[in-house]
Amino acid sequence: MNKPLMAKATAVWLVDNTTLSFRQVADFCGMHELEVQGIADGDVAAGVKGFDPVANNQLEQIEIERGQADPSYRLRLKFNAAAVGEEKRRGPRYTPLSKRQDRPAAIYWLVKFHPELSDGQIGKLVGTTKPTIQSIRDRSHWNIGNITPVDPVALGLCRQTELDAAVQQAVKKKAADGAVMTDDERRKLVSTEQSLSMATEPKIPAGLAGLEAFTPEREESPADFSDADSFFNLPDQDGDDDEDDDAR
Repeated sequence: MNKPLMAKATAVWLVDNTTLSFRQVADFCGMHELEVQGIADGDVAAGVKGFDPVANNQLEQIEIERGQADPSYRLRLKFNAAAVGEEKRRGPRYTPLSKRQDRPAAIYWLVKFHPELSDGQIGKLVGTTKPTIQSIRDRSHWNIGNITPVDPVALGLCRQTELDAAVQQAVKKKAADGAVMTDDERRKLVSTEQSLSMATEPKIPAGLAGLEAFTPEREESPADFSDADSFFNLPDQDGDDDEDDDAR
């Protein structure tokens, strides 16, 4: 615990009720000195009610007296045995209220297009719980009929770099476990920036391979009898000469 509870309200109380310097108040409350000066000028924290750190067991009165007597003295927060060993809570990330309604769509998108991701990874990306993810996986969610998959990056629930890192970690874990990776999963090992910079090469379907060099033979065009003379001067069918025909 590095700073008092309700730091800004505590700074307001110290500015109004003590002669501590702006630097002393700023150091104790974890604020900038100019911000504390703004509180004294009425430009910052207007309307904020002061929070007494002495009455709320966060600061000893003797500390205030020492600070007022020595401008270089730094106030020390009162020891709180209940705060010993207190660490930052681990779990799903906080999602703003305005975006919580978008989480089912993001979960549906991740489950559909990235089945390699575990429930724990999805929970960390969009800030949800495993029962919610499982209900969307087995389509038992109460609103599953109205949920449309939407990219969580487009919804602002996570960053593209975070999604890429989670996908690569899941694919690498699958490869380490000895599972056979598909071509799509191998491509996921490449980051988005690298994949976008790759040159795209047109590919011929396997069923048509080898046909690109095939050139059909030109069909012989039929005889052109549009000219009347060529039509009536037909070759003899009986093999006789023209002179014999004239003699007859």
